[in-house]
Amino acid sequence: MMGILNVTPDSFSDGGLHQAYDSALAHARELVATGADIVDVGGESTRPGAERVPVDVEQERVLPVVQQLVAEGVPVSIDTMNASTAERAVELGAVIVNDVSGGLADQDMARVVAATGTGFVVMHWRGHSDRMYRDAVYEHAVDEVRREVEMRVAELIVLGVRQEQVVIDPGLGFAKQGVQNWEILAGYERFASIGLPVLVAASRKRFLDGIGSAEGAPPKDRDLATAAISLLAAERGAWGVRVHDPAPTRAVLDVWEAWRAARS
Repeated sequence: MMGILNVTPDSFSDGGLHQAYDSALAHARELVATGADIVDVGGESTRPGAERVPVDVEQERVLPVVQQLVAEGVPVSIDTMNASTAERAVELGAVIVNDVSGGLADQDMARVVAATGTGFVVMHWRGHSDRMYRDAVYEHAVDEVRREVEMRVAELIVLGVRQEQVVIDPGLGFAKQGVQNWEILAGYERFASIGLPVLVAASRKRFLDGIGSAEGAPPKDRDLATAAISLLAAERGAWGVRVHDPAPTRAVLDVWEAWRAARS
């Protein structure tokens, strides 16, 4: 389970809450204490309509946090589209690069990932946040997203990234409207059949609004719906889930594990 640490002023769910260094570290420790296996540190919001952040600003936000968490023995992934940020974070000890653009936003990302040998989460992506819903046009969402993910992974392998480094992410909420996200989830097996580990990142996203909570409620009220998706993903063999609040997901996964253990 990846616990989300947004060191940003403008992320859709918790922007500004953990931007200060001490607050970011405190929240990271809480994520680990409540069940996160990895802390995913990001310094640039990718919410719909978000503007890009200068690389130096992103690095000022995330690198001190990465360095300290690694020193404390916390497994860290770096959530970035910038190759230089990824490279510096890996030098500090980050073990995964989580790039929502799958290396398309920065053409140097493939080189960095190949050279460092780090894990690489490759998300389905059709463009930056300021245009993501313009690009949410599909005839058959599952087939098209699967094909684009496969093509991107093939391109990365040609560029030197090893297949065993790659985790794929279908990109829920990115260039996808509400019903398209549900189609992607329902078609999970089509992504698993690519033969690579799959990350499911549904946490608190807009398509969960009104499911298990009042419509229009704050994003944090979507944590129960997030936990339900995490359970369904685990049952289908997902490599991991990415969540804002690990506690509800950890609870349902512990119940699932106990149930499975009793059956066996």
